[in-house]
Amino acid sequence: MSNSSASIPDVQMDLRGTPCPINFVRTKLRLQQMAPGQLLEVWLDPGEPIEQVPDSLAMEGHTIEMIQDMSGFFALKVRRCNPQA
Repeated sequence: MSNSSASIPDVQMDLRGTPCPINFVRTKLRLQQMAPGQLLEVWLDPGEPIEQVPDSLAMEGHTIEMIQDMSGFFALKVRRCNPQA
């Protein structure tokens, strides 16, 4: 099942100007409120935020679907994983 052309996020968060690790914590908390399989788009600053947040989310088991350079910030699309009970 591929919905690469229909990767419209279920939720969008603007975390530009939010320092590490607060941006990761806010992203993680928002993902926990979402249903498994839903797509979250997060706007992050260049530098440490875009270098750290995607890797941290992947280590939590979430799927990084896309990182797009939006000229001045990055749009990260991450799909909520299924929780391991």
